[in-house]
Amino acid sequence: MDIVRPELKRKRRLLLIIYGAMGLIIIVLVTVGLSRLKAAAPTVDKSTVWTDVVTRGPMLREVRGLGTLVPETIRVIPAATDGRVERRLLLPGTPVSAKTVILELSNSELQQSVLDAGFQLKGAEAEYNNLKAQLDNQVMEQRSKAAGVRSEFHQAQLQQDANEQLYKQGLTSEIIWKTSQVKAEELAKQNEIAEKQVDTFAQSIEAQLAVQQARVDRQRALYGLKQHQLDQLHVRSGIDGVLQELAVEVGQQVAPGTILARVAQPAHLKAQLKIAETQANDIAIGQKALIDTHNGAIPGHVTRIDPSVQNGTVTVDAALDGMVPPGSRPDLSVEGTIEIERLADVLSTGRPVHGEADSTVGLFKLAEAGSEAVRVRVKLGHTSVNKVEILQGLGAGDQVILSDMSAWDNFDRVRLR
Repeated sequence: MDIVRPELKRKRRLLLIIYGAMGLIIIVLVTVGLSRLKAAAPTVDKSTVWTDVVTRGPMLREVRGLGTLVPETIRVIPAATDGRVERRLLLPGTPVSAKTVILELSNSELQQSVLDAGFQLKGAEAEYNNLKAQLDNQVMEQRSKAAGVRSEFHQAQLQQDANEQLYKQGLTSEIIWKTSQVKAEELAKQNEIAEKQVDTFAQSIEAQLAVQQARVDRQRALYGLKQHQLDQLHVRSGIDGVLQELAVEVGQQVAPGTILARVAQPAHLKAQLKIAETQANDIAIGQKALIDTHNGAIPGHVTRIDPSVQNGTVTVDAALDGMVPPGSRPDLSVEGTIEIERLADVLSTGRPVHGEADSTVGLFKLAEAGSEAVRVRVKLGHTSVNKVEILQGLGAGDQVILSDMSAWDNFDRVRLR
């Protein structure tokens, strides 16, 4: 028969409690330890990342933009008057001279107004000639009358002199002498008045003819204007060059000011570049440029900077200082690089994917063995097309990853294999 021993039962229960407490403590310690372990560094294929070495020395600052070649001289040809397009004599791309006719327009009302203006001019000229003839006849009459008065005056003077001599010799009476003297004086006054009338009438002739001449000149100017408008129905290029565009079709009715065509001089081209507004702040007139036409590079210099921003870009014009490669023509796509400045002695490396000027970014710096990379905070300075200035965070000889590492933003280090 078994004998019950209560002390063994208590001892076994106490051991179970102790073992359970120890197990719980171990579980807690393991959990805390695991929670304090750092996450394992991810592995990155070394052949998929782009790296560069930080160097000290000169750095060339440049900005780059896409653009097109455009003519320096473009003539836009507007319609001078209402008209209907009758003929298109040329097609775009055709070489033209200044007098080459591109289009022919028609305007029946203008043709009629030219005829009317011509008849009005002839009428005004006829009125001028008629008035001139009438005034010439009148002045001849005035001069004839003045000549008659002058003749009577001279006769009266002779009679006065003769009567004076006879009176002194006692051969005539004093009354006859005095009478002839009064008559001579009276005719002298009439002669003076007649001469003044002739002069006054001559001056009035000039004034009357000037009024009529003004009417003739006005009609002649109107006729010339109408003829010029009629001649402009034959649309000419105006400059030597190449017809770039015809903006109207045969049969189309156009109003004054409607753009009909564009003519350019392809021998004088310039590059028109679109530069990102964030990179255009340091561009200045006269800076050197290099224009890549994909068929050769042409040196040039900046001649104009557009003051406005459109779609996030600034338009910059660059004159071409070298020979244009064969095949270059207006609207040809080009790529331009503008030299901003040369920094003498700075730390620099290749430009990272996410690296703006005067910003602080996180870059992965390779360890000495090259088996892993550690994230460091790097302060950037000036930037160029493919270079960036390093202000803080890296030293000469450091090797950094420049490619996009945003997929590992949550890690401070990565392993490279």
